[in-house]
Amino acid sequence: MNYGHPLEFGTLITPGSAFSGEAVELAVLSERYGYDIVTVREDPDQSELLDPWTLMSWIAGRTERIRVGSSVMSMLAQTPAVAARAAASLDLLSGGRFTLALGSGTAWNARGTHDPAFLGTETAAVEEVIEIIRNMWSSEQGNLRYSGDYYRVEGTPRGPEPAHEVPIWLAGLDQSMLRLIGRESDGWLSSAADMIPGQFAAANQAIDEAARQAGRDPREIRRLVNISGDFRSSRTGFLVGPSNQWIEELLPFVVDEGVGTFILETDDAATMRQFAEEVIPGLRAAADLALPGDLTGGKIRRASVRARRAPGIAYEAVPASIADHVIEPGDVGYGTVRSTYLRGGAPGLVIQPRHTAGVVDAIGFARKHPDLPLGIRSGGHGISGRSTNRDGIVIDLSRLNTIEVLDVEARIVRIEPGARWMDVAAALSEHGWALSSGDYGGVGVGGLATTGGIGFLGREHGLTIDHLRAVEIVLADGTVARASDTENEHLFWAVRGAGANFGIVTAFEFEVDEVAEVGWAQFVMDAGDTADFLQKWGATVEAAPRDTTSFLILGAPRPDEPAIATVMTMVDSADPEVIVQRLQPFADISLLHQQSVQLTTYRAVISNAAGQSNQGQGEPVSRSGFLEHITPEFARSASRLIHSGATHFFQVRSVGGAVSDVDPDATAYAHRSANFSVVAFASRQERLNAHWAELYPHFDGLYLSFETDQDPARIEDAFPPRTLARLRRLKAEYDPNNLFNDNFNVVDTEIWSAS
Repeated sequence: MNYGHPLEFGTLITPGSAFSGEAVELAVLSERYGYDIVTVREDPDQSELLDPWTLMSWIAGRTERIRVGSSVMSMLAQTPAVAARAAASLDLLSGGRFTLALGSGTAWNARGTHDPAFLGTETAAVEEVIEIIRNMWSSEQGNLRYSGDYYRVEGTPRGPEPAHEVPIWLAGLDQSMLRLIGRESDGWLSSAADMIPGQFAAANQAIDEAARQAGRDPREIRRLVNISGDFRSSRTGFLVGPSNQWIEELLPFVVDEGVGTFILETDDAATMRQFAEEVIPGLRAAADLALPGDLTGGKIRRASVRARRAPGIAYEAVPASIADHVIEPGDVGYGTVRSTYLRGGAPGLVIQPRHTAGVVDAIGFARKHPDLPLGIRSGGHGISGRSTNRDGIVIDLSRLNTIEVLDVEARIVRIEPGARWMDVAAALSEHGWALSSGDYGGVGVGGLATTGGIGFLGREHGLTIDHLRAVEIVLADGTVARASDTENEHLFWAVRGAGANFGIVTAFEFEVDEVAEVGWAQFVMDAGDTADFLQKWGATVEAAPRDTTSFLILGAPRPDEPAIATVMTMVDSADPEVIVQRLQPFADISLLHQQSVQLTTYRAVISNAAGQSNQGQGEPVSRSGFLEHITPEFARSASRLIHSGATHFFQVRSVGGAVSDVDPDATAYAHRSANFSVVAFASRQERLNAHWAELYPHFDGLYLSFETDQDPARIEDAFPPRTLARLRRLKAEYDPNNLFNDNFNVVDTEIWSAS
């Protein structure tokens, strides 16, 4: 009998006294000797022993790789909800290295005390414990309410979610516990010392039958056994003798009983070392000979997770190279990847490649599902919200986040798409460099660096894409290509402005700027006469030297109160006199309610993201447009929109300057003559569109990342005719089957649908 689990080995150590660090040192040795997991014994009747939760936390902090687990935790002084939060916290702090083992002695009650009424019904109580713990770890919204025969949870906030799917193992030999193991647990923990001949096989059979009756695959349940012995004793007996005897006596547990994990019970470092150096490699080799090809190690998800799979996705066909890097509905962590910054989603599969080869395999898998939505995500912040979907596939690049300097003298850096701009700014700041990159540090590099990049240094240093010197990109057919001004030049042209149509960029090479300290001003200003304010601000921007870039935010005014504007302005100078000179015209526009002027760094300004960003719900609604000048006519139309209440966030970013120095035909971002980029957010698309229609005649183009309107006419707004025609020719060449179609698809929909 074999369940396909690759062999793993662990140690079981005794907590020791409060005055001894031996337990922690044994755990550190376990990691050094190559064990996979270290477990901590709990004995609530021995008060002189260390608290296991505290000890496990300390061990996790002293180690880096080895997993840390409880060994039949009873936690008599805690409720299940508290235990769930403690376990999830330890898993997060350890980087996903925690395992929880429970046993039939786990008899709490709602008051957190041992309840004699549980005697004889411990299995039912443990089942409720598991249900509560898993519900606490769920990504579902809202508080947990639970009413069982033994426990009640009345409105406890869920979370935090663990870093990974924490395995819950159960220990026990009675039939009721074995059936529970089959129905609910991720592993059966037993002890070789407690077994009588034939008992292991009978227990396995009971577990397997219960699993099948519950609709589970018995391979979901890892078999683990605690062992102990003596290498040097003169006695004879089971696991008493030399290492080769141990190998011979343990091999049947693997071959006949399906054991996947052996946990060595010892507090003796010499025994621990000899087992690691002699028994483990010998047993692995013997198992490989006895079960060739059987120990595949494929991940078997719980039936409850498989039940939530989306239709049309061949989950079992995910390539082995990325199988451990996918998240399904029902998996722990799904709640952090299902949505974007603004848009709620429910994809059927999220793939998180760790390298370019993984991206190739992810694209290959997506190619086999041409009828499903495909989202490409770097950081998840994109305003358009197109990097998530419902029941489709998302390729999430957040784990490709390396930032490295390739050439110090030439200021060439290589950045992967999942890096966040605040992390990029931090890395560049160490060299006195910066790269203009939007206005929010939580944005991922990939989306912005293939669209444009309108940032606080734009008028002085241009768009982000203007600093791009080369990309590594995976095309729709899986080809990995390099594109630059001298290699695949047409592709490089297209990537800079419409990149999401052509492939997934896995690395960007930028030439960055030397940027010392900067002036940074934030003004809160009276915009009661909104049209006049907009016009004056626009004129001030256009008159400012190009070392000055300014952004403006307005929202619907409160009843009976004037409109308030927030003006954010960066001056690329470390000279206080120059900074004041540049800012004074802005301060003179209207009454200042608040002001903040700092001499700081670009890094400090862009390090403005905090917390989990991908918690969006609903559908984002926004419209975008490029503007040559803020004319009186445009200002009046914008004022009417703002005061209508149809938008809660109206932003104008200054462009122009160095952005306009680039030939419009040099990149797919062609609207180089614009001095301003305008975006409005709303809660209702129809209402916003109705007001936007008045502004629309003033615009020439739009910025892809800020537009949510799905009308195909928006593609023609985004790209001038000559640019769009060239993009469509290249699309037919590089993505003839239109795999990348859910991110401002440049394909002519009428021609495509007819074909």
